[in-house]
Amino acid sequence: MARMSPSNFLPERDMPDLSGKVTLVTGGTTGIGYETVKQLLLKNAKVYLAARSPDKAAAAIKRLEKETNKSAIFIQLDLADLPSVRKAAETFLAHESRLDILFNNGGVMVSPPDQLTAQNHDLQFGTNVIGHFFFTELLIPALTKSYEETKVLARIINTSSIGHQSAPGDGIEFVSLKGGPERDAWVKKAGSLMGPLKLYGESKIGNIYVSNYWAQKHSNVLVSCALHPGFIKTDLGRHMAGWFQRFANNFAYPAPMGAYTQLWGATIATPEQINGQYLVPWGKVGKADKRASDKKVQDEVIAYLKEQIKGF
Repeated sequence: MARMSPSNFLPERDMPDLSGKVTLVTGGTTGIGYETVKQLLLKNAKVYLAARSPDKAAAAIKRLEKETNKSAIFIQLDLADLPSVRKAAETFLAHESRLDILFNNGGVMVSPPDQLTAQNHDLQFGTNVIGHFFFTELLIPALTKSYEETKVLARIINTSSIGHQSAPGDGIEFVSLKGGPERDAWVKKAGSLMGPLKLYGESKIGNIYVSNYWAQKHSNVLVSCALHPGFIKTDLGRHMAGWFQRFANNFAYPAPMGAYTQLWGATIATPEQINGQYLVPWGKVGKADKRASDKKVQDEVIAYLKEQIKGF
């Protein structure tokens, strides 16, 4: 257990200088994303902070300036609305030709099943998987350019969770992913307790399928890995039951530690070590649920994702 083995990796001490590196962190205003942005800035990276709320982003950037004496650059990104995703990618590409490290960190957790994205997808799968998939696909040219210019493999770091183990069936039950009568029946059958957890599990195993897809398809120019950040105290669990929130407040690790594993994967680990792998606290290669390596389901998920982003 992570609690029994304290981290050997400390970002302030162990991360190399990142001067000249162009990085982007989704969900960078709070929690693990904020701490990731902070450590990147402390190591002199150029950091784009992508988030939905301009007000929250402005407050986070102001706080970061006080803590690091450096500024992150805001990009407005609503992962639950595909036109916003395209606009965010285009905004980034208008400023940068190259992207060295992409942290697909933003997300939602166990949101009520009646919450859907602008395109009528389950909010968790739509935000955590579809939005990030579309965003990353649009940024592949910049990640490719990074390798062409530096001869160093670009990196995509995908924040998954041990919660992927709560995915139902073979990993994805496609009927549950888009609003409508069939999904309503699925949600009712899954129940008010397990339904949101199963939907969250689908989104987190989805993160692993997508990470593995990029690792396989683009291995000549980049590496891609997924990770479990640990049991971390952030506002991500705001939809959880009150008893769970009280438990988390007493036993979860502080937010800065949630950034350790993804920063390790982004800066310290070798490409061979992490490509197509699942990382666990605190900066180690672990094992995902065996369903996450099912190539048939992965192919079905990728085909589904490509269909959902078509026309946007």
